[in-house]
Amino acid sequence: MAKIQCEVFGDFDMILNAINSSVSEGSMSASLEDSSDFYGNGSRCAVRVYERYSYLGKNRVSLSVTLFQTGEHIYVTAIASGGSQALFFKINTFGEKSFLNTVRETIESFQYKGYR
Repeated sequence: MAKIQCEVFGDFDMILNAINSSVSEGSMSASLEDSSDFYGNGSRCAVRVYERYSYLGKNRVSLSVTLFQTGEHIYVTAIASGGSQALFFKINTFGEKSFLNTVRETIESFQYKGYR
């Protein structure tokens, strides 16, 4: 499993759209499998689950992205999973890391208050 977790700054919808664009532009086989949005008590949460085929691993990997806003703070967690062909332990995590890297630069661009 590969993970990015941090606080980001900017407009919630703009960040979510940028992440979605990064996934679709970063992999031609990626698709949005499902999504969920919650609002309440001054908080907002968006969950997106993507999947793509990993050519190197010859299998499918998933990427779950959660964007959570409470007050002025926005947090993002992106977790890639799957991609191993072993029965009891992981021997190939390249597909997971590669899928996570499709959103890494976008997330990092919003990590600072002077985001790009």
